[in-house]
Amino acid sequence: MSRIHLLEPALANQIAAGEVVDRPASVIKELLENSLDAGARNIEIEVEQGGARRIQVRDDGGGIEPADMCLALARHATSKIASLDDLERVASLGFRGEALASIGSVSRLSLVSRTADSDCGYRLETSGSLASGEPEPAAHPRGTTLCVRDLFFNTPARRKFLRTERTEFGHLEDVVKRIALSRPGVGFSLRHQARTVFSLRPAEDESGQDRRLASLCGPAFVDSAIRVDVERGGLRLHGWLAQPTFSRSQADLQFFYVNGRSVRDRLVTHAVREAYRDVLYHGRHPAYVLFLEMDAAQVDVNVHPAKHEVRFREGRMVHDFLFRSIHQVIAEVRPGDVQVEHREHAALGESGGTPVYQGGLAMAPAPGRVSEELRGVAGLYAPPAAGHRDPAAAAAGNAPVAPDGSAVPPLGYALAQLQGVYILAENADGLVIVDMHTAHERITYERMKQAYDSASVVSQPMLVPLHIAVSEREADCAEAEAAFLESLGVRVERSGPESLTVREIPSLLREADVEQMVRDMLADMVTHGTTSRIRAHVEDILRTVACHGSVRANRRLTVPEMNALLRDMEATERSGQCNHGRPTWTRLGMADLDALFLRGR
Repeated sequence: MSRIHLLEPALANQIAAGEVVDRPASVIKELLENSLDAGARNIEIEVEQGGARRIQVRDDGGGIEPADMCLALARHATSKIASLDDLERVASLGFRGEALASIGSVSRLSLVSRTADSDCGYRLETSGSLASGEPEPAAHPRGTTLCVRDLFFNTPARRKFLRTERTEFGHLEDVVKRIALSRPGVGFSLRHQARTVFSLRPAEDESGQDRRLASLCGPAFVDSAIRVDVERGGLRLHGWLAQPTFSRSQADLQFFYVNGRSVRDRLVTHAVREAYRDVLYHGRHPAYVLFLEMDAAQVDVNVHPAKHEVRFREGRMVHDFLFRSIHQVIAEVRPGDVQVEHREHAALGESGGTPVYQGGLAMAPAPGRVSEELRGVAGLYAPPAAGHRDPAAAAAGNAPVAPDGSAVPPLGYALAQLQGVYILAENADGLVIVDMHTAHERITYERMKQAYDSASVVSQPMLVPLHIAVSEREADCAEAEAAFLESLGVRVERSGPESLTVREIPSLLREADVEQMVRDMLADMVTHGTTSRIRAHVEDILRTVACHGSVRANRRLTVPEMNALLRDMEATERSGQCNHGRPTWTRLGMADLDALFLRGR
């Protein structure tokens, strides 16, 4: 081997560029973060050939002093941190001091900047190397313009890995969208090949934020969005959650920010997915734009060169906060809610005070092997409550009114049953159509969960204790979290450095694959600091029982029975979708019906 030697600065920068800059989208991310850190209120972006030919970013931020311009293009030079204490509480988007040096080492870079107290701007250019010479005067308004040309012109091996112009611009546009969503108070414009892709004005109020959201995520997302604002224990979660019926075939509408920084974090993804687990159709993905704010000292943003990932110092606490917050917000959505603002500043997990409607349909006994502790759930259903309006006795002509003169409930009052499958009802807006089986299935399922949760977890000893070989890390986890596992109904003892003995499990799960369940639980706990496997197994069983115990298609219902079901839906959590994630009801307003029949044309 050769003798040890120092790398040439230009080569070191190109190696660093491999960590920070792999395509035009990486360049735009670094440049936009610098603009935002400089206090920009308006940012203009121009791109040619997907960014491979040219990327230009102009902002109206604070600008760079002429004496600092050469330093701005040097490695490990930054204005954002000065000590270890600063690094442990990073509040800026950029801080490593590598981005511009790395970008400049693999492109032809032009930097023009002017500060507020300067008479003119100054220009500095590089071409695949460190800045040479002194900045020269140049006309420029307050702020900075960075132009990156011919990306990877001097590293052809890297350039050949670039995809088509369309693909590269798609990645670049996604980065701009993510950043524009995170800073609604900043204006953004994006032009590609001299064509305006979007122009976003600063959003000063809630309606402006909704307009930006619609521009970047689509009007359908905004129409289904639930506005969220939850705060607890120094953590705040705010933003928008799409209702479960607005789901995606892929995870392409998921935006999550920690202290304003866009991140892709496994712990976060797992918490959100678990919160939606009970309401999403198999294989579908939730959509959301969420912001988590917390003490900067509680999150390490210096774990990835491109700053895509973070590490939470209290991972379980963060996971629990995200799961409980999102789970509760989804649960509180009722028929008739279009956009619900959820605000809470108390401990989550406490009852929200929503009454559970006790009327409903008589539930048939569930067939098959069902534990005795579940058979009593059928008793939750009383005969249909009296006083529901019979449409035959209503005054004809106008929109329905409640018998006591109060406002019409969101799902209205039943008119008829169609083909033994759908309930047709009239509310103040028009026609409501309900899938009676899926709706009753959700109601039954939610009541069974309540019944299960209201009783303490019943465990039973295993007839023959189960011995499982695990890794030492998993054994350590099981030993340290023995009390947590026991609270879930699972008693596990360590029987060796790499072995566990399972002695008790929840009685409801006696037919489950215990070994696989315990392995999955340990994997969750090692990765995410917690597990919901027990809950998932229990809910699978309750879901199956609820499906068998719900009213079947082609069963004729009386009008009072139909009205009782509508009232149950209005009082039941997550009643907008069945246990498999399908919608339980829809509505056609008078405008929709008029359009079907071309009325008013």
